[in-house]
Amino acid sequence: MTQRKKPKYNIGDTVVITIYGTVGKITDVKWLEGNYVYEVNKSQGLFMESALELLSEFEGTVMEQEHIDIEYKFFIGDLVQVSGYGADLFKVVGFRTEIWRYKEDAWEDVIYELSRISDGEWLEAGEEDLTLVADAESADTFIQKLGLLYLVNRQEKILKNPSLQNLVRKAELEEIAKKKEKKELIDNLLDIFNDYRILYELFHDQEYYQVMRVILRKLENIVSNDGKSHV
Repeated sequence: MTQRKKPKYNIGDTVVITIYGTVGKITDVKWLEGNYVYEVNKSQGLFMESALELLSEFEGTVMEQEHIDIEYKFFIGDLVQVSGYGADLFKVVGFRTEIWRYKEDAWEDVIYELSRISDGEWLEAGEEDLTLVADAESADTFIQKLGLLYLVNRQEKILKNPSLQNLVRKAELEEIAKKKEKKELIDNLLDIFNDYRILYELFHDQEYYQVMRVILRKLENIVSNDGKSHV
């Protein structure tokens, strides 16, 4: 068996990608179909030996690579308000940086992807349009406290408004009546079921058995539909 040749470059070597003129370090070496290929700067692309040259041996022009430091004001999970959306609260679910380069101008835009707390509506907004309400660590606690505050305010409004009190009382009475009606219906069906069970045990008539099955189905419907049965 022919002994495999040694790779021209090793992990850690500083090389120039000649087709681009950019500099990087070898981060992995692979053997594919009889040839060595090289990973540079942990990128997804692989380069043949012919596309690389050691920096110390390179005689061409090396292109300078731009290094950009971007400071983000908001992070995933932060709770924010958006200019033009009043008191609505949004949670940061993602962000991206758009880099713009022209002959005589250059800038970077940070775009935040948001989800409204009340209904999940998706929105994109720039950094200048956002105001931090709570960071990611305290966002859920803030929302819970806000929910409790809403319930307290609602209760205070009800106590101060006789018409609202009447509506709430009416709704409570209707709910009590529904629960009572459901209980009475279940009790009546159970009584009928027991009567037919006794008849079936005495006479073994299949008609009694079929009635028992119908009653059981009706009871199952009442329980599964939370009282909204079609008896």
